[in-house]
Amino acid sequence: MFFDSVAYAMAPPAGGGEAGGLGSILGGPLPMLVLMFAIFYFLLIRPQQKKQKTHRAMLEALKKGDKVWTNGGIRGSIVDIDGDNLTIEIAPDVNVVIKRGFVADKDGGAPAAGKK
Repeated sequence: MFFDSVAYAMAPPAGGGEAGGLGSILGGPLPMLVLMFAIFYFLLIRPQQKKQKTHRAMLEALKKGDKVWTNGGIRGSIVDIDGDNLTIEIAPDVNVVIKRGFVADKDGGAPAAGKK
């Protein structure tokens, strides 16, 4: 008595044949997975790749005299570049050496996390 509804739910569709055709293909799990991947690509992956590309271009274009923000929130002016090492003056006669990849933003504005 309890399992009668399960038996009816598993019965083949009325008409005697299997449901098929385009409706069963589009209603399956594969198109839904493709749609979900497309949504993730256009909403998450692609914008992140664009952001990384612009950040990489900004890092390569750094030169002496540029005012930068570090990932740690320190603002300073580049006084020397030695390969991947940047010497930044954060106060008069106070210099720190950081790796180029730790520069978060260029310019005299607010740090990248505080931008609106």
